[in-house]
Amino acid sequence: MAGFAYLFPGQGAQAIGMGRTFYDRFAESRDIYKRANTHLGFDIAALCFEGPAEELFQTDKCQVALFVTAIAAFAAFHVKNVSRKPVGVAGLSLGELTALAVADALRFTDALYLVQARGDLMADCAAHHKGGMLAVVGLSLEVIEAVCVESGTVAANFNSSEQVVLSGSLDAIDRAQALAKQKGAKRAMKLEVSGAFHSPLMQQAAMKFKEVLSKVEIRPPIFPVISNVTGEMVKDPDQIRELLVKQIVSPVLWQSSMRSLIQAGATTFLEFPPARILTGLLRRIDSSVSGLAINEPEDFIQLNVVPDA
Repeated sequence: MAGFAYLFPGQGAQAIGMGRTFYDRFAESRDIYKRANTHLGFDIAALCFEGPAEELFQTDKCQVALFVTAIAAFAAFHVKNVSRKPVGVAGLSLGELTALAVADALRFTDALYLVQARGDLMADCAAHHKGGMLAVVGLSLEVIEAVCVESGTVAANFNSSEQVVLSGSLDAIDRAQALAKQKGAKRAMKLEVSGAFHSPLMQQAAMKFKEVLSKVEIRPPIFPVISNVTGEMVKDPDQIRELLVKQIVSPVLWQSSMRSLIQAGATTFLEFPPARILTGLLRRIDSSVSGLAINEPEDFIQLNVVPDA
């Protein structure tokens, strides 16, 4: 039997219309959106389904929208697949909180509270410390390190052996883009983000998020969750709490995270919506495993796990 792993997206995966088909078809998904609406005090379902884009793409709204969408889709899947235990779960950046909720380490409302607070804090920090991010493809880690030193940026995401994302002030990102191109990068593309995430410029957000985390119970996960900070499985609630704070200012070790799941026996990866980015990265990390991007209920057909409406 295939070893399954579940993946949950981070900021950048959002798109208008995400999650609508799950809402329309499954009572379990509708319940998640309705509970989120009540907790948040605004219509998150309408924002996900209809936009406007400029609001959906704001850090404070984007993070809760992605979290609720992924949880709603997972709820539809899980109701008919309770016995299907994954090898482990992982989420990119904010997706780690989604993974922890799915693994029952966080109650849904507590996780939503944390995601909302995290998005607000990161947005506020980004407004005071202007920065950006740059995706670099085709440079060795040694050359990437040199670009960081010369430009004043830091590595924020180790996505694959081919792709590293840099983070820093706006001037530093401009310097890094020019340097990367000079050093032979296949691509050096600025990302449409509002801040220098996963860098020391987010330190204020991390400190305040530590206070927020102290108000929430974290339980041992019922199946392994991968930490972005270490790229390894984490089970101890105190360690989870500590690493969630560090994650805001530390690089995301996504390639290491996928290798940890593969070493644990994962051969089939399900990426919950909005899905496309993580399964794409997975192909670059290890083409011997399979990845399925779930954007519509019909996508479950490939695994013979379509739940009844």
